[in-house]
Amino acid sequence: MSLSPIGTGHYLAVSAALLLIGSIGLLMRRNVIVILMSIELILNAVNINLVAFSKHWEHVTGQVFAIFVITVAVAEAAVGLGILIALFRNRGTVLADEIDLLKW
Repeated sequence: MSLSPIGTGHYLAVSAALLLIGSIGLLMRRNVIVILMSIELILNAVNINLVAFSKHWEHVTGQVFAIFVITVAVAEAAVGLGILIALFRNRGTVLADEIDLLKW
C-alpha cells in the first residue's frame, strides 16, 4: 500500500483552513488573548503558503520570507503580551469591549 504524495494543493488546503479559523477567531471573540492567538494562526497560514510555493517553484525566497514572518510574529506576541499584562494589572480585564483607554 502506497500513500499518495503530498502536493501543493494539500498545503494550500491546510493554509486555507488555518486562515478561516484565525479569521473567525479574530472577528468573533472578545478576549484579547484569543485575538492574539488568531493573529498567530493567520500568520502561520501565510507561512505555510510561502513554504509550499517555495517548494513548488524550487526557490528559497519563500522560506526566507517565512523565517522573517516568524520573527515578526514572535516580536508581535512579546509586545502584545506585555501590553496585555500591563492592561490587566491596571483595568482587571482582557476583554476587547471593555478596553476603552483610547476612546474620547
